[in-house]
Amino acid sequence: MYYIGVDLGGTTIKAGLLNSDYEIIKKVVIPTGAERSSEEVLRDMAMLCREIMQEHNLTEEDVHSIGIGSPGIASPIEGIIHYASNLNFNEVNVRNEIQKYINLPVYVENDANCAALAEHFAGGAKGSKISLCLTIGTGIGGAIIINNEVYHGAFGSGGEVGYMNMMGSTFQKLGASSVLVKKVAEMKNIDEKDINGKYIFDKAKDGDPDCIKAIEELTEVLGEGIANICYIINPEVVVLGGGIMAQREYLYDKIRSSMDKNLIPFIGDKTRLEFAVNENKAGMLGAYFNFINMQKKR
Repeated sequence: MYYIGVDLGGTTIKAGLLNSDYEIIKKVVIPTGAERSSEEVLRDMAMLCREIMQEHNLTEEDVHSIGIGSPGIASPIEGIIHYASNLNFNEVNVRNEIQKYINLPVYVENDANCAALAEHFAGGAKGSKISLCLTIGTGIGGAIIINNEVYHGAFGSGGEVGYMNMMGSTFQKLGASSVLVKKVAEMKNIDEKDINGKYIFDKAKDGDPDCIKAIEELTEVLGEGIANICYIINPEVVVLGGGIMAQREYLYDKIRSSMDKNLIPFIGDKTRLEFAVNENKAGMLGAYFNFINMQKKR
């Protein structure tokens, strides 16, 4: 039996065909066209799934279901995306729209939750009962997994730690990777468009004081924010993802040090820090694990 996992992003739609061993045997990427209506975006998504099936001579009887990871607040049981800020999605029944074009079960989940599921079942948090996954990017996405299931909270917004109040601001306004670029650009009086994370880390490794300072300030924020969350949910492991985390060797000790400084030893000594291993396939893998979980519930 095969499965289709879809990672719906503001820039691209990634769709993958997976086998029962959660191996991605085919991956296709197309532009999202986020300025378009939800109907247009979802029609293209459905056609992409059909294209993958046709290429492998698969019928709807050969494919178990389609799992979709999307930005924003989602209701997995109803198959609805209530709101996604970087897409024109507002109370969109994704399941119904996809099933206009392809007769398969459809499951929807928030993309950060999908990434966390991928790490929980096949990544840095594998084997744990309680894990926290943070995606550090333009903002900070968070997800909590307890006993193999996403903790959604009372109204579906559980894990939205980016909005957590810190130092008179919010966690993501102080600790997102976009903040790093903005801060260095201001220090050096250059346009943000002219630099990126790679530039900043390359300069820091060469001894640039501005870049070193900006990274240290960012890691202090991340460590403090992570510690605050750990006091509440007490995870066995914290997994960090996002493009910036490719700099694991440079960042690990700094974030770990900040965590330990802000945690009492009883908690800090027992809380593992890991970096995500699934990278660009996390959304597709997590969508797969989400509908496996949903099937178990049913």
